[in-house]
Amino acid sequence: MGLRIALIPGDGIGAEVTAAAVRVADAALAPDGLRAEWTSFDWGTDHYLAHGRTIPEGGLDALRSFDAILLGAVGDPRVSDTITLSELVFTIRRTFDQYLNLRPARLWLGVPSPLKSSDTKNIDLLIVRENTEGEYANVGGRFHAGTPDETALQTNVFTRKGCERVIRAAFELARGRRKQLTSITKSNAQAFSMTLWDDVFRGVALKYSDVATESLLVDAAATELVRRPWRFDTIVASNLFGDILSDLSAAIVGGLGVTPSGNINPERTAPSMFEPVHGSAPDIAGKGIANPIASILSMAMLLDHVGQSAGARRIELAVGTTLAESRVQTPDLGGISTTEEMTSAVVAALAR
Repeated sequence: MGLRIALIPGDGIGAEVTAAAVRVADAALAPDGLRAEWTSFDWGTDHYLAHGRTIPEGGLDALRSFDAILLGAVGDPRVSDTITLSELVFTIRRTFDQYLNLRPARLWLGVPSPLKSSDTKNIDLLIVRENTEGEYANVGGRFHAGTPDETALQTNVFTRKGCERVIRAAFELARGRRKQLTSITKSNAQAFSMTLWDDVFRGVALKYSDVATESLLVDAAATELVRRPWRFDTIVASNLFGDILSDLSAAIVGGLGVTPSGNINPERTAPSMFEPVHGSAPDIAGKGIANPIASILSMAMLLDHVGQSAGARRIELAVGTTLAESRVQTPDLGGISTTEEMTSAVVAALAR
């Protein structure tokens, strides 16, 4: 049986970069005589405006039969992000228990960094983000709406189980990298949730004596990511802190257009979902100038996850070659190339 991959192009530039990733994946799998079966779901803002919901009834059950999911982007000015993001992305993450969010940030040769240092060439880090609870738990509400006493309550939810499983996964990943793991908290200000995280981190660390560890407050970590990002290898953080620091990391390695991510269900009880870190970029949607690299690298992560490591490595090598040559650069990288031209360059590099 071949690979069965669900596509959710979503909004804005989502369809453009998803099509690019599919084209590259087909080329990467061809040398092994493999083909993937792609099934597209037209969920997103248009679906919400037409039907009052982003995912149709039975949609999640339909997704369960696939090996993995590739998401393009979500977000549209016509609908609040609190609706589209929560009803689509967060729902899939929680329903499929995709508690492990992986966000690598690597400075590719040929991609400029805003940081001015010869050491930037050594930036290669992985942010491991808790993905289903923490600060993004859907607990709270607004009360006395429209009155002077209006109150908003947003409750963070941290469980020992949730902390332990993502921290343990981060240690395993660090063990396969440079054996350095940094835990990010704010326990000097969040005396309950973050001290639980700290306690769990120290406990799990006892079982990984081969991995060097440190714990940093999130503000200090943000400072260090700008000052000396090359000193980090693997970072584990809560939902909110991991989200913020991964975008900062993306900025120092050339932008959101070159950074992929994966929402992983490690137990494989449901499909995992992969997506570029960038949003739907409505300001450039339809212009054909979106950078497809983040989506292409997300596809590489997807292929690796479903056991097609050879195809994944081919994609990474082709992306590295294309970026290093610097002949084709989309506007976010300082060039004038189109989405089609960048995609064709990666496919051509695969052929070589």
